[in-house]
Amino acid sequence: MQTHVSTTPFGRRPMTLGQISSQMTAKAVKPDAVAHKWQVFQDIREARELLGATDRSLAILNALLTFHPETALTGDTELIVWPSNEQLASRANGMPATTLRRHIAVLVDCGLVIRRDSPNGKRFARKGRGGEIEQAYGFDLSPLVARAQELHDLAEAVHAERKAFRVAKERLTLLRRDIVKLIDTGIEEGVPGNWGKVLLDYQAIIARLPRSAPRQLVEAISAELFALYEDIREALETFTKTQNPDANESHSGRHIQNSNPDLLSESEYSLRNEKGAGGSVAKADNVRSLPKRELPLGIVLDACPGVLELVQGDEIRHWRDFLAVAELVRPMLGISPSAWREAQEALGEQHAAITLAAIYERADQIGSPGGYLRSLTDRAKDGKFSTWPMIMALLRAKLDEQKTSTGLGPRRSDEPVEGGSRLRASEALLKSLKRPRER
Repeated sequence: MQTHVSTTPFGRRPMTLGQISSQMTAKAVKPDAVAHKWQVFQDIREARELLGATDRSLAILNALLTFHPETALTGDTELIVWPSNEQLASRANGMPATTLRRHIAVLVDCGLVIRRDSPNGKRFARKGRGGEIEQAYGFDLSPLVARAQELHDLAEAVHAERKAFRVAKERLTLLRRDIVKLIDTGIEEGVPGNWGKVLLDYQAIIARLPRSAPRQLVEAISAELFALYEDIREALETFTKTQNPDANESHSGRHIQNSNPDLLSESEYSLRNEKGAGGSVAKADNVRSLPKRELPLGIVLDACPGVLELVQGDEIRHWRDFLAVAELVRPMLGISPSAWREAQEALGEQHAAITLAAIYERADQIGSPGGYLRSLTDRAKDGKFSTWPMIMALLRAKLDEQKTSTGLGPRRSDEPVEGGSRLRASEALLKSLKRPRER
């Protein structure tokens, strides 16, 4: 008696064209086709995102493969397994029944297995008198044999994509490191060039890189960074070829000429160098004159509003934001990394950033910002420099400028300032600025 092979699912489960396509593919499998079931499973696991499979569905497929006794799947034999839901759930690490049914449907939709449902939906096999299987109802694994080469190609494509992505990220990381260090080299060695603009161009490129970027975007940004890298490298190589080795600072010990340290009117508040035994009198005056409390961030921004132009939204709310802006200001002023490190060690990160902001505020009046910072660093090491006098001098200069521009004399702290300036000096601060320095 001829048996009928079921091609539609039992119950209310619908039939789709995708399932018909999977059945056609399985039907066209060659009798001599052979596939290693665990190798095919490995390929499916690698290409699961392209196939639309899930981790749970792969756990079920792994369990189904264990019910087939042979390792080799051939195209000339029946490849139907008929485990019950209880048996299948047990081998799928105790998966709940509802989850089991949902992810079996995923395997069917992906075309990895075919349902061969019985008239009542049960899974079983009918055997003949000799013990051979005459008819089986369950899950047909023949698509794994028919699609073995396709699945292998998909796995290879995934491997190739992962390798290309890894290479692209490695290239991006190397370019970022090289560009930053070459910019520092150009500043450190005094190579002519607008290094501040180069750094801004670099940061503009990197700002387009999201936290999780596709390979195509990583490669596009890497191409832009490589063009920038070549320009920087060419500038450094050209300077290396043309410079006179005898004029190199590292050979001749040439001295960097500092700007006038008193340019920011800081000398009005600087301390007297009184001579005494061991310098004890001058040291005592220094300790009495310097403020004992930290500078508020608001006062620093009032004195140095220029740094706000470098921030998106023109707003700095925390010291960490201010320190980040200082890292941007440093190369724009042409200050070498070594000078910046010395300033941070002598003043601390926060006060070094305040000093840098004050220098940036009067950059047009300072011939050598790097030399000026080194001079202030040396004075700080001797206990002769504080950021308070520098900031107070800038505030006094701004208040004097307001008086001159308006011609109205001193302004109350609660009055608005013409032009929208964010400078709001309190009465206590005004009194502090008006109080003459002790002689």
